[in-house]
Amino acid sequence: MRMRTLGNSGLFVSELCFGAMTFGGRDGIWGQVGQLGQAEADALVGAALEAGINFFDTANVYAEGRSERMLGQALRNLDVPRDEVVIATKVGMAMGEGLNMRGAARGHILSQCRASLARLGLDHIDLYQIHAFDPGTPIEETLDALDTLVRAGDVRSIGLSNWAAWQVMKALGIGRARALAPIVSLQAYYSLVGRDLERDIAPMLLSEQVGLLVWSPLAGGYLSGKYADDAGGGDGRLRTLDFPPIDRTRGGPLIEVLRRIATRHDATPAQIAIAWLLHQPVVTSVLLGAKRVDQLTANVQATSIALDDADLSELDRVSALPVEYPGWQNGLLAERQA
Repeated sequence: MRMRTLGNSGLFVSELCFGAMTFGGRDGIWGQVGQLGQAEADALVGAALEAGINFFDTANVYAEGRSERMLGQALRNLDVPRDEVVIATKVGMAMGEGLNMRGAARGHILSQCRASLARLGLDHIDLYQIHAFDPGTPIEETLDALDTLVRAGDVRSIGLSNWAAWQVMKALGIGRARALAPIVSLQAYYSLVGRDLERDIAPMLLSEQVGLLVWSPLAGGYLSGKYADDAGGGDGRLRTLDFPPIDRTRGGPLIEVLRRIATRHDATPAQIAIAWLLHQPVVTSVLLGAKRVDQLTANVQATSIALDDADLSELDRVSALPVEYPGWQNGLLAERQA
């Protein structure tokens, strides 16, 4: 397991991050994502640690707070030294019915940070992330609240999640101009069947030295290949929760290439899909969720797969995005100047 610095910071995180979204679900959307109990959570956290993972991600909204509580309890049950793990959580989604129980306003951020610390049973959060862009709150207010938490010692580093490139860039500019705690990471969806962030977000992150944490690297399990031959959705999560959205017309040929490359490497399509992400320069860490220890252990093996230029070229060709403006215009100019 390789370690990488998180953005332009001195914090080292494992190239794989364990995502605890499957912990504690009961009904509704969280029941569809995962209904793991404490014993299963302990086993998965233990397996992640055994594999060399030091990075764990959750959110206050996951299973109405039970994911945070169970992750913190698992760390205590396993007697994990606090300084040996990096704990990330998120704020911003609705935690109640009132209008002030959601978003990225100062009051909500400060109160939810205290609540997350209590559920996790920790004295600080290593990476505190704004879960989604809040159009109703000035970015200045959000960044000032996060800076307050960093200065108080409740939070060590701050990040964003699911923000557009222009929103991240605006936040970076405001933070630098006001000498506020720096944004070190963006958590975003990225996969071989969902490469949209390559248009604007990825170049911006590389330029500004902001780390990328990838969620849903297998597109909800689609890239495992188990759904490709079943228009009804297979026996996994995508059968009941069609998220993230997938262009299955483009996805079908991709699955065939994944299977072919997987055979060459004596691996699974899922392992190849994760390995591809780990070969992308913009990626800092890839979040892995799991319901079973064997599933987690198998996906961790992606870290040992070295894709060659032929593999990468084949995967790029079958999964490449259609060229949009100004991409095609820039391409024409580059050709004429070559």
